[in-house]
Amino acid sequence: MKDLLDKAVKQAGEIILGKEHALRLALACLIARGHLLIEDIPGVGKTTLAHVLATILGLKFNRIQFTSDLLPSDILGVSVYERDSGQFKFHPGPIFAQVILADEVNRATPKTQSALLEAMEEHQVTIEGETRKLPEPFFVIATQNPGHLVGTFPLPESQLDRFMMRLELGYPGAQAERELLKSRDRRELIAGIKPALGAAQLLEIQAQVPRVHVADALLDYVQALLEFSRSSPKYLSGLSPRAGLSVLRAAQAWACMAGRNAVLPEDVQAVLPSVVNHRLRSAGEHMGRAVQAAASQLLNAVAIP
Repeated sequence: MKDLLDKAVKQAGEIILGKEHALRLALACLIARGHLLIEDIPGVGKTTLAHVLATILGLKFNRIQFTSDLLPSDILGVSVYERDSGQFKFHPGPIFAQVILADEVNRATPKTQSALLEAMEEHQVTIEGETRKLPEPFFVIATQNPGHLVGTFPLPESQLDRFMMRLELGYPGAQAERELLKSRDRRELIAGIKPALGAAQLLEIQAQVPRVHVADALLDYVQALLEFSRSSPKYLSGLSPRAGLSVLRAAQAWACMAGRNAVLPEDVQAVLPSVVNHRLRSAGEHMGRAVQAAASQLLNAVAIP
């Protein structure tokens, strides 16, 4: 299992240069059955990352470009009356795929953004009174531009909370950027990728993640982190139980990727910033880079049992 996941990260690293840690976090999010939000300026590889993950894992991939005039039916699908049969036939929308790239999700209106809620939480959608299951595995990667850019609608907290992790890719290092400038177009490289594993293997790995052992002392550590975020005046609001579950499941996935059958405190520390940086806000600070400092404060304030 570890060898397969390492191979997937290595292949992805040949396309997304200089971002191995972000790639590992994204893959951990996927095998933990979570959804991923990537927030950064245009042009740093957010869309490429989603496409690369889908290709390496052998999954069906659909991209939905969010715009201000996008409607929920454009995502979920619609029933169309067919004159020949005299019946309505459902035409599924792009949500019916295994990996969904919700590109620039904060450019759509809140009504359209909410069309993703049931799909992300329940892995199903209800259309015209009928519930339809989505493919398995099902993984949403949403990208958004920073809120200060023109034409954005901030995601509500209920929508943000559906994402297990939030990442920022940032600019590549000098050497990685030089290699990027010298190499072929990323789309050509993606077209030549052979999947490192398939959907059946990925589902098997996802089933193994909850079985990674979590000791009582580790649970004490996670609870202490949650409690400090709720009681400290440093934060506007504390972490919810759902946030705690996300930290734990992401840590299990991180341990699984390392080939271990038990979670260590280091696993929690590795994933916690990405899990809480869209849920935790420092008092008197705006959401953004200051949140990274908030997550660091939390880790530094709580001792490992």
